[in-house]
Amino acid sequence: MSYDVGAVERRRILTRTKSVTIVGASANPARPSYFVATYLLSSTRYDVTFVNPRLDTLLGHPVYPSLKDLPSQPDLVSVFRKHDDLPDVTEEVITAGARTLWLQLGLRHEPAADRAHEAGLDVVMNRCVKIEHARFAGGLHLAGFNTGVISSRRQAAP
Repeated sequence: MSYDVGAVERRRILTRTKSVTIVGASANPARPSYFVATYLLSSTRYDVTFVNPRLDTLLGHPVYPSLKDLPSQPDLVSVFRKHDDLPDVTEEVITAGARTLWLQLGLRHEPAADRAHEAGLDVVMNRCVKIEHARFAGGLHLAGFNTGVISSRRQAAP
C-alpha cells in the first residue's frame, strides 16, 4: 500500500485533529522537533503534548516519558525517532488509541505503516506536520513556497 497521502487527505487529517503529541521532542533549539513544537504552540489551535523520557518540561509544558503516561488519549502522534525505533513506537501509538501516525520528514517505514493502517490509523510518512499545517493555513503556497504574507496575527487552523 502507498502512504504518499495527497494534499486533500493531509488537510482533512489536520482539520479534524484536536491534539498533536510529539514523540522524540527535543529541548535543543537546533533540532527539527523543537522548531515544530514552537510553531504548533504559537500558531495552531492544537493541544500539544510532548514525549521524551529524558525531559521533564519543554517550552513551559510537561514532557511525558511515554505515550502511556499521557493524561489523555492522543489524536495525531508526530514521530521524531530513528528508523529502527519506528516499529515499537507504532505499537505504542496503536495502544494509546491515536487516530493518526505521522512520521516526520525523512522517516519511512512500510511495515510500521502497514501495522498502523491495519489497526485503523491514518498514516502519513515523510512529511512535516509544521510545513503541512502552514501550507493549509496560508503560510506556505501549496507548492511549498512562502506566499510573502507577513503577519503577527495567529493563524486559524485549516
